[in-house]
Amino acid sequence: MKDAAIHPTLGMEQTVRSTSALAREAEEINERPSTRKADGIPATILPLSDLDNAVVGWDSQDDPTMPLNFSAARKWVIVWSLAAITFMSPFSSSVLAPAISYINHDFHNTNPPVGPFPVSIYLLGYATGPLFLAPLSEIFGRAGILTFSNIFFCVWHIGCALSPSLGFLVAFRFAAGIGGSGCMTLGGAIIGDLFPIEKRGVALSIWALGPLVGPTVGPLIGAFIAGSIGWRWSFWVVLAPSAVITVILAIFLPETNHKVLMQRKAKILGRELDRTDLRTCYEANESRKVSQLSILTIGMLRPLKMLIFAPMILIQSLYVSFIYGSVYLMYNSIPPTFETRYGWGTGVSGLVFISIGLGYMAGLWAFSMLSDRTVVRLTNANGGAFNPEFRLTIMIWYSFLCPLAFFWYGWSAQAKTHWIIPIMGLFPLGFGVIGVFMPTQAYIIDAYPSYAASGIAAFTVLRSVIAAFLPICGPALFGNLGVGWGSSVLGFVGLAMIPIPIIIFKFGARLRERYPVRL
Repeated sequence: MKDAAIHPTLGMEQTVRSTSALAREAEEINERPSTRKADGIPATILPLSDLDNAVVGWDSQDDPTMPLNFSAARKWVIVWSLAAITFMSPFSSSVLAPAISYINHDFHNTNPPVGPFPVSIYLLGYATGPLFLAPLSEIFGRAGILTFSNIFFCVWHIGCALSPSLGFLVAFRFAAGIGGSGCMTLGGAIIGDLFPIEKRGVALSIWALGPLVGPTVGPLIGAFIAGSIGWRWSFWVVLAPSAVITVILAIFLPETNHKVLMQRKAKILGRELDRTDLRTCYEANESRKVSQLSILTIGMLRPLKMLIFAPMILIQSLYVSFIYGSVYLMYNSIPPTFETRYGWGTGVSGLVFISIGLGYMAGLWAFSMLSDRTVVRLTNANGGAFNPEFRLTIMIWYSFLCPLAFFWYGWSAQAKTHWIIPIMGLFPLGFGVIGVFMPTQAYIIDAYPSYAASGIAAFTVLRSVIAAFLPICGPALFGNLGVGWGSSVLGFVGLAMIPIPIIIFKFGARLRERYPVRL
């Protein structure tokens, strides 16, 4: 059975090429003005088929089955669909934050540290899912794994809405978090499959609207839901649009993993040509001797290996994890602060999150405008040689904003200044989070393109674990120290971390080259 999506019209005249013909074609490709440079960055030259040497590759540089060659319209439909489902998943992560008191009342919970668990446990699902979803996507393809995880995400929201006890709610939220981690882990990798380096920043900015704006809109909507129709409706509100987006992606998202597409093409060619010696252009000779079980085992361990043995990923993950965890701590603490210090109701206090959301939007706009341009400028200044660390330059300037926001918000709320002052202080927090989150994610995709999903999974695991447990410290932190000194603790830690982006940019390339990760 021929797979038209991968190998449209396969004829011997079209596919069996001599080595000399391939060489002539490669020379002609390299001489084309359109492929010499793209804004100073060398264009990607696709590896082509050479069946004389048993190598299966792309049919031509313009092969329409290559995701980099998809039409612009098709790419942006995929990006916006990914952004939609990636909005719903983190939206669900924080939609319960304003409803903790209602959940405690309904389930008769009197233990304060247990109250935030339905929020925190979801993020532990975020930490668990990528460990197997990412490597599975690199072995079996991204489209199928993403569809499965989206369905899993939707199904468990039904369980959350019907939970008979706090224990069941926590268990179902954990399962929903595992499913919701699929789009968070695979979305960036799919964008890396679709876009070349110099066009990736804008696409990543659109996709990142979800994981950054979603957690901010969640408490805003959740506060009104909990205070009116009841917290259980939060899950139905998440489920309805998520189910629609899941169906759309299941129908329209093609496979984008370059290696998997080549493996499928090689199998089809092997059957049609009755050859068992074929290997893909991405496959080493010795890799054919490895069993499927070994490949799966290696893939499962890859995210942890990248986190532990790649210094750049580890250092950046620690930095981003603190910032990300602090934001989730603020999600849980902001409503009580405005309820007790300003006398606001639960629903109205949720409006405070608009300030963080506006900071996210402004930060994303700045990143989309600056990231690709900065990469092109630095690449040109470097003699046309691209360095993934070029993505990290804007992080240096953003790193000052989060500590500023913690001090500003904390002490203005402590002094009970006019309510607009602490709300304004949350704007640079949203702006600064973008500045450390987006460059790190773009860097991982650029530095480890073949294993982008595993790299992002490694980045997501530590970030999600810290974001799950740090908010649990919120009641004790602000209860014992007050909102002023409690926020200052976060601010002082943020100040201590400011040199990290400078060190990464200055020494990152040397660290990456000196300590390569053997995957």
